[in-house]
Amino acid sequence: MIWNNHTSITKFVLLGFSRLPSELQMVLFGAILVIYLTTLIGNIMAIVIITVDPLLHTPMYWFLKNLSIIEICFTTSVAPKMLGDLLSKDKSISFMGCATQMVFFFTPGQNECLLLAVMAYDRYVAICDPLHYTTVMSWFICIRLMISTWLASLLMTLAQTIFIFSLSYCGPNEINHFFCDVSPMLDLACEDTSMNKVSIFVDGIIVLLMPFALILFSYINILFTILRIRSVEGKRRAFSTCSSHLTSVTLFYGTAISVYMIGSNQTRDTDKFCSLLYCIVTPMLNPMIYCLRNQEFKKAFQNFVGKIST
Repeated sequence: MIWNNHTSITKFVLLGFSRLPSELQMVLFGAILVIYLTTLIGNIMAIVIITVDPLLHTPMYWFLKNLSIIEICFTTSVAPKMLGDLLSKDKSISFMGCATQMVFFFTPGQNECLLLAVMAYDRYVAICDPLHYTTVMSWFICIRLMISTWLASLLMTLAQTIFIFSLSYCGPNEINHFFCDVSPMLDLACEDTSMNKVSIFVDGIIVLLMPFALILFSYINILFTILRIRSVEGKRRAFSTCSSHLTSVTLFYGTAISVYMIGSNQTRDTDKFCSLLYCIVTPMLNPMIYCLRNQEFKKAFQNFVGKIST
């Protein structure tokens, strides 16, 4: 393997929350297990309902279904290993296992950043230019956008992972995190990591700040358009549709930017807390935010439950 030629370490130890008292670790295990199972059930339910209900076969719900798939992949790359480490004394992960986890974590993570921007653009076209919506957001374009976000996130993740694991690691091998994250990995490198940090910062601009700027631009225009709507019901529906997306964006981007753009000013414990929010808690909340506040989805859910019960 090209990235393992100059390192003497064959495995890492994920410290995670091992410094907490054992009682608190058990409480954390129970909480994360409940959140993880809720995430799986909620997102799988969203995928199934959107798939089986013809009325939800629109670009907005198609993107929402893809978001649910991403959330399942995203949280599953971290949660099972973290749950196992909370119960086990052996918290080690192999060199290749660490690289693999990084790929499976950051690919859906970066994809979510890009997809949230695509979803904001979808709402912008639907509200600000409804006459051209079916043309601008045709199924052909939607599929191309989805494929593009997956490819872009995968390629950027592979580049960063190879760059990081090409460094020399000669000890210690304890990662002060609950998964193989970028900054804790760089703390263990035995050589200069300044270029890696520059690369990560540039990656953050592309994946976090640029999509976030596009989202802000979209919603500023949406806000002005909504204020010009004379119908009270029309304003209410537009605000309801967009407020759920803004809530998800605030939760996800706020914590991710805190970790990856200004993380150098924070302690590792603060990074762990923020990481818990965006990779464990947010994937659970997104189905609730998008679906429970959406009248069309509520109706589809009731129809689905009715079909199952009869």
